[in-house]
Amino acid sequence: MGFWSQRRVLVTGGSGFLGSHLVGQLRGLRPRSLALPRAKDWDLRRLERVEALLRKERPDLIIHLAAVCGGIGANRAEPGRFFHDNIIMGVQLMDAARRMKVGKYVQIGTVCAYPKFTPVPFREEDLWNGYPEETNAPYGIAKKALLVQAQAYRQQYGFNAIYLLPINLYGPGDHFDLERSHVIPALIRKFVAAARERKEVVECWGTGKATREFLYVSDAARGILAAAERYDKPDPVNLGAGFEISIRDLAVLVARLCGFKGGLRWDHTRPDGQPRRRLDVSRARSEFGFKAKTSLEAGLKKTIAWYKAHPQAAED
Repeated sequence: MGFWSQRRVLVTGGSGFLGSHLVGQLRGLRPRSLALPRAKDWDLRRLERVEALLRKERPDLIIHLAAVCGGIGANRAEPGRFFHDNIIMGVQLMDAARRMKVGKYVQIGTVCAYPKFTPVPFREEDLWNGYPEETNAPYGIAKKALLVQAQAYRQQYGFNAIYLLPINLYGPGDHFDLERSHVIPALIRKFVAAARERKEVVECWGTGKATREFLYVSDAARGILAAAERYDKPDPVNLGAGFEISIRDLAVLVARLCGFKGGLRWDHTRPDGQPRRRLDVSRARSEFGFKAKTSLEAGLKKTIAWYKAHPQAAED
């Protein structure tokens, strides 16, 4: 509490999926002030708006969550936008923060920055040992470039920028549009509808053989705030839950929790994405004491309950 009570905090993307959970926790820490700029008012792709925002709010801590992101389908449909918007927002905001002497800057990266065939579990040292998985490489490279900027600015200017790499997130408030969503909300939407309509079969993307690690969004928010308070080093840090599950096993689990009793059909013409994902989470534990608390099944139950209580989420 003492740390936060002295801080003027600015959070970009504060109304988004991760941002809304982080801001909820942050309010409980009672910072000296909290600025939550909205994209419609402050276009971070325009340098003059970035500079005006920082002059107005005078933050001494920035948490940059704002991003253009989505699942495999969205990455394939708009690779240029995913590259340009993410890199331009981050570069301009970090540089303006450095010039205006912001005390600390927290940059959120992405697991998509890791090479396609990174040895499991992914260690932060492996980040540069290959090219990212092709379907999300433009997004991953744009975000990884911001790690280079953060480290270069620390080296030349003494700017205290840290870089965090969260694994795939899920939880209440996620995006459930089938063309843009990640795998868990897409599966939840399909299986809830199939159970309601008593369908016999649900179609799923890919082969189901790829594996993923998932971090409940409230745990991710807690980890980011812990790093903002206690981590001040140049090395990137993974944020994950420390487990791995195949997409096929995930689909079976989600189907059961949604009450769907039919079969699954796998569309092999759809891409699997990166073959495997699981992070080495030891650095986060040793540097700022972060450990995920929410099991996958518990988190899925909460997410499914939220989705059923918010049917409009399917249209958002």
